[in-house]
Amino acid sequence: MAHFQIRDLSFSYPTSKNKKSLDEVSLSIEKGEYIVLCGKSGSGKTTLLRHLKTVLTPHGKRSGEVLFNGVPIAEVSQRDQSAKIGYVMQNPDDQIVTDKVWHELAFGLESLGCDQKTMRARVAEMACYFGIQDWFHRDVSNLSGGQKQLLNLASIMAMQPEVLILDEPTSQLDPVAASDFLNTVRKINTELGTTIIITEHRLEDIFPYADRAIIMDSGKVIADDTPRNIGKLLYEQCSDMFAAMPTPVRVFYGVNGEGACPLTVREGRNWLSDTFTEPLTICEIPSLPADDEVYDAALSLKELWFRYEKDSPDILRSVSAEIPKGSMYAIVGGNGAGKSTALKAICGICRPYRGKVKVFGKPIEKYKAKELFGGCLAMLPQDPKSLFVKKTVREDLEEMTKDSQKIAEIAAVCEIGHLLESHPYDLSGGEQQRSALAKVLLTEPRLLLLDEPTKGIDSFFKEKLADILCKLKAQGITIVMVSHDVEFCAKYADLVSMFFDGQILTTDTPRRFFGGNSFYTTAAGRMSRHLFQQAVTAEDVISLYQQNKEALQ
Repeated sequence: MAHFQIRDLSFSYPTSKNKKSLDEVSLSIEKGEYIVLCGKSGSGKTTLLRHLKTVLTPHGKRSGEVLFNGVPIAEVSQRDQSAKIGYVMQNPDDQIVTDKVWHELAFGLESLGCDQKTMRARVAEMACYFGIQDWFHRDVSNLSGGQKQLLNLASIMAMQPEVLILDEPTSQLDPVAASDFLNTVRKINTELGTTIIITEHRLEDIFPYADRAIIMDSGKVIADDTPRNIGKLLYEQCSDMFAAMPTPVRVFYGVNGEGACPLTVREGRNWLSDTFTEPLTICEIPSLPADDEVYDAALSLKELWFRYEKDSPDILRSVSAEIPKGSMYAIVGGNGAGKSTALKAICGICRPYRGKVKVFGKPIEKYKAKELFGGCLAMLPQDPKSLFVKKTVREDLEEMTKDSQKIAEIAAVCEIGHLLESHPYDLSGGEQQRSALAKVLLTEPRLLLLDEPTKGIDSFFKEKLADILCKLKAQGITIVMVSHDVEFCAKYADLVSMFFDGQILTTDTPRRFFGGNSFYTTAAGRMSRHLFQQAVTAEDVISLYQQNKEALQ
């Protein structure tokens, strides 16, 4: 018997008039399957997942049916749904309900009426399995976004569900933690037999291991096949979704490769080794090191120290950096290293107890609030919903300016023109991110701070976002970006810094930075490093492949 059967499911939100978020979706998900659900932001992925648990089903006009273990989902008791269907949301703050980590781990079990002995054993097991023991007694409010997401997964797995539904679970995790998280999800599937249904824009670590990939567009299922067949299908159809495929797939089709298409980094490495058996003529992309001195800094940080509570450990420990005007500067690093706190310190949300922040040569404390945030500095926070205070996206944008032409221009740039009359909370994670970016850009900042700007955004719009940021940079705007998206940083940043243990350790150009790392690097780098040096994007690998092929002819 199938775990879920979805029959002709259609749905539209109250504010979307005639537009269907789901359009006659029919699917069958068998027990123990690992399903990856792909599609652009706003294609209906999250809306579909929310129909698989009635407490999360959105309000709107609905037709069709969803069966769970052969029973209409509406007839399955809330207790059974809570115990058997685990759901990890896109935003971890939407799901956490208690104040302490250990309380959160025990909350679901307590709600199901578990006895204390069972509860203690399961909480201890999950804390050890997910590596939570070091922050077991901490306040949830002091956790990073990635730590909160790990906590959510651990809390749900403590209830031993039959089905685990994950909506963009790694959007706030650093690359190493994301890989560990997704490997854990795979182990849950293979060793426990738990059915996995996951939506994810970062496909490198899940696409090769999924049983099926389902592609959605405009509320419809447009493809449902094995991952290997899906890659070929999207390439032949010249689909926008091909840009979301894992790096080995994009490189293979980018050079018109012969034979079986590689899906994993290992397969990609073997394919390259089989292609080039002789010594290579061109094996490196030249790259100059970053300048040691910055003569015209848009932002200067000097020995910043900060802690959230008087007796707590320091989160920022002597943070120093000089960021050149008109550059795109990326900060990467592990979850909880202090990256987001550093951004908050720059814009005055967190006040360091030692050190100096200078914006365009002027100490930040000498700016008046209106002067600082009106045309000088703006920040896009990690949670875009914190910027929404009105009932429609248009009203939120009008809060920044009454100039309707300017609003229309920004809406067109961020591709949210069709969303202006929607409630911000009815949008997908990627649509919320784009709407929040539009609101921030209306302040016309000269220094733009971005905290995880690609979170929840599909690969297609990432290209658009990069175009927007490059245009802003061409206008002289300085961009400081905290991101876990190493592929985006490698392709578009001018400088990349590693944040570790509360401080900036090293800064270099993307090629030299990622090209020298073994784990904190791109899939293209891992796949080709045995042949090519400093090739850190799929485009780099394609270029070197083609040059060497021509040299061999």
